[in-house]
Amino acid sequence: MHDDVTPPRTPTRTLDPAAPAAPRLESPARAAGPAPWVFRLVVVGLVLAALNLRPAITSLGALLEEVRDGLHMSGSVAGVLTSVPPLCFAVFGVMAPRLARRFGPGAVVCAGMVAITAGLAIRPLVGGTAGFLAASALALMGIAVSNVLMPVIVKRWFPDRVGSMTGLYSMALALGTSLAAAVTVPMTEAMGGSWKAGLGIWAALAAAAILPWIPLARDRSGGTGHRAAQRPEAPALRITRSRTAWALACFFGLQATAAYITMGWMPQIFRDAGVSAGTAGVLLAVTMAMGVPLAFVIPRVAARMKNQGPIVVFLGACGLIGYGGLYLAPSGGAWAWALLLGISNCAFPLALTMIGMRSRSGAGVVRLSAFAQSTGYLISIPGPLLVGVLYQHSGGWGLPIALMAALMVPQMVAGVLAGRDRTIEDEC
Repeated sequence: MHDDVTPPRTPTRTLDPAAPAAPRLESPARAAGPAPWVFRLVVVGLVLAALNLRPAITSLGALLEEVRDGLHMSGSVAGVLTSVPPLCFAVFGVMAPRLARRFGPGAVVCAGMVAITAGLAIRPLVGGTAGFLAASALALMGIAVSNVLMPVIVKRWFPDRVGSMTGLYSMALALGTSLAAAVTVPMTEAMGGSWKAGLGIWAALAAAAILPWIPLARDRSGGTGHRAAQRPEAPALRITRSRTAWALACFFGLQATAAYITMGWMPQIFRDAGVSAGTAGVLLAVTMAMGVPLAFVIPRVAARMKNQGPIVVFLGACGLIGYGGLYLAPSGGAWAWALLLGISNCAFPLALTMIGMRSRSGAGVVRLSAFAQSTGYLISIPGPLLVGVLYQHSGGWGLPIALMAALMVPQMVAGVLAGRDRTIEDEC
């Protein structure tokens, strides 16, 4: 009798110390799923990466005059320098899907943070314009691939929280944008007035963003397991056959055009209207700061709607009113126009949210994000240059502002088409 009872006890004792046997008794989903701390690490990584996606640009804008003098840079070269970011975003963003398929999204974003750190650390040390442009391009390359893969990582790690997570990193991106614009000059003055120190300090923030992505770089699937990466339909997806993809690319490009025009020219519009230089800078900071709270709210609202067209129309209407105010009374209602244009510029987080919602798979989001952002940034390149040409030849801001308002109309049309409840897989 005792011999019959002993055998059941023996496996019971051996199961306790045998750790590998325990997961086999659990559900497959739990056994295969990442630990909770991994998800928290992804959230930290997303926030830190987003904080670093714009300081390389806005910190340079704040010190552009000092950089020009220090490097003996001509006005035409400085003009080219301001158009380099969208060009790099378009060219290098195309590489992101292929790199993500081969190395995994986490590894590519980690490499992107390394490139941003290296570019920001090197460019203050070079002594010529060519080296400065090359170092800037290195940082922008890291930004470009990370831009494309942010919606991809959100879709794969948080498929049920696309809106809230897109809002979180969009808010961090807006915070990094406005923070670099606001504090670069004061930090430069505090460090002795050297523009090299003022630009180089942002490499420290980029270096901090590398750390959470190092353990995530090992994951090739982006959090969804290998089944998502091995879907047979993903390689056959022809993104150019999708009308929604083209509408989203146009919407992304036109909103980027408006954003770069605003960042590059709005302070000058206010200064030419009699507003002081200091106040004009604060007005731009207010416009950029509007994206911090709204970039968190708008994606959450958009994710609950099947059709995002009404949000597109609302944001476009704010832009039209803001441009109308700049035309009629630029100084009298300056604060109101800055607020309205800040609301209108929140079409950016809306576009990112729609990228995550217009595809059913992670592979589809990779292709859609790369196509919409690369094509969109190509579309945005001529806008700021054309505004400068019109301003120079007309001698005033009437024609440039009319162009800005006119571009808002096709932006609204493209956004309404992109906001329809459909996916690119259905159209391809």
